[in-house]
Amino acid sequence: MSQEQELLKLLLPEYLVAYFDFIKFEEKEGLLYLYFEEKSSIPKEFSSLNLQSKGFHEEITVDDFPLQGKAVKLSIKRRRWMEMKSGKIVQRDWNLIAKGTRMTQDFAEFFKKNQPILKRFL
Repeated sequence: MSQEQELLKLLLPEYLVAYFDFIKFEEKEGLLYLYFEEKSSIPKEFSSLNLQSKGFHEEITVDDFPLQGKAVKLSIKRRRWMEMKSGKIVQRDWNLIAKGTRMTQDFAEFFKKNQPILKRFL
């Protein structure tokens, strides 16, 4: 694993480094946007199927932990796969967003655990 990937593993949810390619970053209006695309390797859960990549679902953007005082937005493109025999579209079952939020699971859990502490600062 490259040094860049090792660093990303320390800063971001582990599944992003394992299953997504880091594409680019940009800073807009004080926000840090990090862009990811799901890797083109066929998911293990579908290894018995004859799949072909058929592009991406619509990009989603979720909030994650701030870095260096900047709010972080993760822009994520999930891959679509077509099963060649049936023509059915399949995809990994990702839980990228905490239910009822636009935050990563880890970030939402952090807020939930620290809500009494955070209320003092708001």
